[in-house]
Amino acid sequence: MNLRLFLATLQFMTRIPIPSRWTQGVEMDQYVRGIASFPFVGLIVGTLAAVIFTLLAPWCGVPLAALSYVLVLALLTGALHLDGLADTCDGVFSARSRERMLEIMRDSRLGTHGGLALIFLILAKVLVVSELALRDVPMLVTLIAASVAGRSAIVLLMYRQRCAREGSGLGYLYIGRVNGHQAALTLLSGMMLITLLTGVPGVLALVITLLVIGLLAIYLHRRLGGQTGDTLGASVEIGELVFLLALL
Repeated sequence: MNLRLFLATLQFMTRIPIPSRWTQGVEMDQYVRGIASFPFVGLIVGTLAAVIFTLLAPWCGVPLAALSYVLVLALLTGALHLDGLADTCDGVFSARSRERMLEIMRDSRLGTHGGLALIFLILAKVLVVSELALRDVPMLVTLIAASVAGRSAIVLLMYRQRCAREGSGLGYLYIGRVNGHQAALTLLSGMMLITLLTGVPGVLALVITLLVIGLLAIYLHRRLGGQTGDTLGASVEIGELVFLLALL
């Protein structure tokens, strides 16, 4: 993987400003080759958000610092994954036909299920991060590792999966196009980073995260007939939360 492809992936996954000349020549159909860099994107995003938490915690207290951490993650990603979570929950929990679920997920309006999902996830993250901090867990590396874990586990919704909406959406760039080598390299990269950051506890938390996201992939495939860009985003948010919960 070259530097231009990594920067293009970072630009695609975040709102971090990347000069266009740094990604010149990288076509959209090449993005799938950058899947192994997803854990490193998580490393960058997680580091920025974790530093904010570390700086604010002594000044304004752990709960507000935890809320700021969640807010920074949303700002860095343009709330892309949170939007995916909300749309996925609106569709899946609508108790409609598969086709109608996919239509609901396309709707830009926020429904009841999506709103509840966002409230629950944000509150859960704030509470879990606060609890971990009260237990004297090394928060800087833990929060970084959570972002790495969420962006490593996402590959389970891409490898040997199919698009619920063929040929449409940003998820089409990755879903079903990731091969076994790329999937293994992504997971290995994520595990190596988490091992360096948190050691054995983090690896065990990653295994639990992969198990949960794997089950989520199966469930969503049965409900929707495949994956979408929204379900990919949802898996990142759920993966981060599950990783942090596993460390408790």
